[in-house]
Amino acid sequence: MNSKRTAHIISHTHWDREWYLPYEKHHVRLVKLVDELLNKLDQDPNYRSFFLDGQTIILEDYLQVRPDQKERLSRLIRDGRILIGPWYILQDAFLTSGEANVRNMQIGHQDAMKYGPVSKIGYFPDTFGLVGQTPQLMRQFGITNVFFGRGVKPTGFNNTVSDGDYESSFSELTWEGPDGSQVLGILFANWYNNGWEIPVDREEARVYWDQKLADAEKYASMGELLFMNGCDHQPIQLDLPEALQVARELYPDTAFIHSNFIDYLQAAERSLNRELSIIKGELRSQRTDGWNTLVNTASARVYLKQMNQVGQAMLEKVAEPLAALAHVLGTQEKYPHHLFTYAWKTLMQNHPHDSICGCSVDEVHREMVTRFEKSRHVAEAIIDESKRAIADMIDTSGFANMGEDTLPFIVMNTSGWERSGVVSIELDALRLYFRDGYTPEDASRIIQAMDLSGRILVDEHGNSIPCTFQDLGQQFGYDLPEDKFRQPYLCRKVKLHFEAENVPALGLKAYAWLKHATEMPTSSLLVGDRVLENEMLKIEVSANGSFNLTDKTNGRIYRDLGIYENSGDIGNEYMYKQPDGETPRTTHGVAAQIRVLEDTPYQASIEIVHDWEVPASADAMLESEQRNLSYFGTRKAQRSTHMVPMQIRTVISLSRRGQGVDITATFNNQAKDHRLRMLFPTDVNTQVHRVDTMFEVPQRDNEPAAEWQNPSNTQHQQAFVDLSEAGAGLVIANVGLNEYEILRDGRNTVAITLLRAVGELGDWGVFPTPEAQCLGEHTIRMTVIPHNGDGIQSGAYAEAYQFQIPWTSCQTDNHPGRISPSFAPFQWEGRELAFSSLKMKEGSDELLLRWYNMSAQKASLQLSSQLSYNEFYRSSIREELGPRIESESNDQIHWSVGPCEIVTIGIHR
Repeated sequence: MNSKRTAHIISHTHWDREWYLPYEKHHVRLVKLVDELLNKLDQDPNYRSFFLDGQTIILEDYLQVRPDQKERLSRLIRDGRILIGPWYILQDAFLTSGEANVRNMQIGHQDAMKYGPVSKIGYFPDTFGLVGQTPQLMRQFGITNVFFGRGVKPTGFNNTVSDGDYESSFSELTWEGPDGSQVLGILFANWYNNGWEIPVDREEARVYWDQKLADAEKYASMGELLFMNGCDHQPIQLDLPEALQVARELYPDTAFIHSNFIDYLQAAERSLNRELSIIKGELRSQRTDGWNTLVNTASARVYLKQMNQVGQAMLEKVAEPLAALAHVLGTQEKYPHHLFTYAWKTLMQNHPHDSICGCSVDEVHREMVTRFEKSRHVAEAIIDESKRAIADMIDTSGFANMGEDTLPFIVMNTSGWERSGVVSIELDALRLYFRDGYTPEDASRIIQAMDLSGRILVDEHGNSIPCTFQDLGQQFGYDLPEDKFRQPYLCRKVKLHFEAENVPALGLKAYAWLKHATEMPTSSLLVGDRVLENEMLKIEVSANGSFNLTDKTNGRIYRDLGIYENSGDIGNEYMYKQPDGETPRTTHGVAAQIRVLEDTPYQASIEIVHDWEVPASADAMLESEQRNLSYFGTRKAQRSTHMVPMQIRTVISLSRRGQGVDITATFNNQAKDHRLRMLFPTDVNTQVHRVDTMFEVPQRDNEPAAEWQNPSNTQHQQAFVDLSEAGAGLVIANVGLNEYEILRDGRNTVAITLLRAVGELGDWGVFPTPEAQCLGEHTIRMTVIPHNGDGIQSGAYAEAYQFQIPWTSCQTDNHPGRISPSFAPFQWEGRELAFSSLKMKEGSDELLLRWYNMSAQKASLQLSSQLSYNEFYRSSIREELGPRIESESNDQIHWSVGPCEIVTIGIHR
């Protein structure tokens, strides 16, 4: 190593907003820390700067308690003494959606710019693995670097870093995303606390720096050495200037600088003169023993992941597109940027790694449930206003001539693809307002006497649509007008079920339920008591509750799907550990109760009930091992011999036009220290599989690397996992089930984790978490989609993405309108592309649409608009105004999309 070296000491504190303490207890400590920091910066010019952990929420949290300090804080930020941004929060990468990550960076930039410059630092100090698209995300935000601590170099107990199994020659590397984007990667090779608590005492300092300098030089490719002065929730080191002066005196050949990331990067770019390793794609600690990857946070407290998936989908896939369309279609609804920012912030407060990963104390996760509900309620309020405004513009006048007592409604498809599927909508068949003089008694008598017989469902052309309805009876409701006091009423409510066909992408169709003499056609998807069949699929249920799935398009049969597996778990919220020698229990030999649940022309369902027993908990040894801080990987506890019931009710459904079989399972968990999975043997001949993650469908190996010792090889997913071979493949899609494993059982079985119940946080101390045992009722949803071996071209991936997006519907009345009963504002083509977002640009009247290329080959996007918005331009996830795209005839553009590229198109008038 060059004798002339520079030690860059960067002061920081890694601020987990909530973790081993509830939020407010950490909050109190944060206020004290920032108070102390402001005093130190004002009083000591030699204490040069402080990095505020890359997340602007720290500013919000501090100023919530100390609003009187805002100007003082702002001054120090403007002066470059406190560096802020670029994120709103430090999120988990694998458990949050691509759009959530984009909003995180957008809001972080917006908030930071209110105070001063934004730190263009790709900061991921403690993220539990990093997605492959991170370099492209950084580049599109004008960030050319990533600082990170996991994925390339293994981590061990207490978040310290071990000394083996590197993927990079140096702590500096080049990280390349699947699209070819590259960033300078800076690995915290000795962790992000490698410069903490620097001694002032000369003898202590000599021992300290001899070790620290040697550790840094062991991995550095240059003489610019990085030392991070701080750690989790650590107060600032007040005597740092004095400690650095001592270091300068002891090591005259070394320049000790109280530095910052900007200065360090400039120095590093000048000094880098050695060839760096190029690391490509996902950083999941693949080249490690597999025992400390923290991957099982994907299954800790599954209920949080389910709520998060619903919350993300409601905002990015329903509320944003509906609000955008309501605005540009000329309704009175303004796009509510302020409400979206509030809803996204509330949701993202659940996205830090110790929050969404479910690896905190129970109080933290109780508060998360409330935040999820708050964000969802805002999204639902936006959706309700937007869909009503759109429905009021639809021409439904034609239904008035098709029958009597017409009840029109609109079905809206906010996914990016044309869609068919079973829809349910509640309608008010009769509504009587108290303002019109009805007493509750009079209204009740009239409502209950209403005749609901002789009704059919029709589309805009008068075609009869197979439909069933439930009479929900008399109900109370109310309106909240913009210009009047609340308006209560009584109504007769019904719930319709039917299959909506070919609803256009980001579009809608109108229907009406009306009195008519037409007889409804009857048909069935049942072929016997245990067989469901449509034109594409056949499902045969076995006596043990598993089912065989035949893909009629190619004759491929997938057997023994849907077996449940239960095993013990003596690990913690971070990592799964099966008791040594345990053989998992399954429902393979358990007789199930099977009956037909639903038989309609548009859908049929079979109910499967398993009355099962599982061990009540681990044995007494586990509690002793937890108290003694025994490393989870070497624990010897076994499962209890006491058994408790676990009844699982599974419903499998097939719709008339369905490309997959839908699965809903409910169970009441009364067992502890265990894991429940559903198994899908594929018998697909392949060594690799594909899986949905943030803006990408990467390919992963079925077999782990040679270094992998953990018997479990569980991994992260978002929407789906797919195993394919020439001519056949199987996609298993989910809602909020983020953990899967490809079993090494000779059948390439996909195991989806439904529940993981544990009783401790784990990591660095004794933190009991009884609520992480997840006792009580649970419901999970999946769909299994066979295809022709190409998940993209077959449309199976599009089907999987749509499975996560709820239908939207809205009752209206008979009225003229300037929008046709079947309407889509955009038409686009690009089989390789996944649609991601439709929203309005902040501070403007421009639409933004985003796609990403699911394939590693070039693709083409064709886009046309049916709106007055027809001037196209190229943007990015920063959503800036880019170069204009020349449109062809009919306001259509053709755009070449690179492999795995994220593309954003802006449209304005």
